[in-house]
Amino acid sequence: MIETVTLLAFIPAALALNLTPGADLMFCFGQGLRSGARSAIAASAGISLGSMVHVLLAGLGLGAAVATIPWLFDAIRWMGVAYLLFLAWGAIRNGAMPSEAPAKSTSHAFRDGLVVNLTNPKVILFVLAFIPQFVNPAIGPILPQFLILGVIIALGGFVVNGLLGIFAGGAGKALISNPCASRIMGWVSGGIFAALAIRLAIMERA
Repeated sequence: MIETVTLLAFIPAALALNLTPGADLMFCFGQGLRSGARSAIAASAGISLGSMVHVLLAGLGLGAAVATIPWLFDAIRWMGVAYLLFLAWGAIRNGAMPSEAPAKSTSHAFRDGLVVNLTNPKVILFVLAFIPQFVNPAIGPILPQFLILGVIIALGGFVVNGLLGIFAGGAGKALISNPCASRIMGWVSGGIFAALAIRLAIMERA
């Protein structure tokens, strides 16, 4: 479906983008710091699923609506801001998650990663700007090409974001038994979520 030369050009570019510090990396870092490595991996999985939803929408042509209708873009953006602020408040109020409750935090982390990604309209604008450069309508239908390239980005992001979250989770695990350190980690992760909310609030539509 996709030419080998195209894949050889796309994969390094996608990996470089995955390694670039951004909202997804910072979210997984904050999640790992607050709730541990398992939650960070779950959050990374949620983000990757959200990315695939954006890719599907872009491939179907629905992403163009977000790019061209200001109120739709802003509505999605402000939902993301509100949700990130909600997460920030929860982290600051509750501190780091206790180690005896990993299952709950893991399921919530997946949901949080998914929602945060889906409510970031910049993701679909990125998909619309980046993936079409590697799509060739002459070799076949556009949607399957979008999905194949999207899977490569999603898998790369899952690995990179998950590894950073595991690192943060290891640091958090060493400190979580200390109530003072747990409170500080809650403030740090809450600050990360709040900073992401501010970043999303002040960004301009491309």
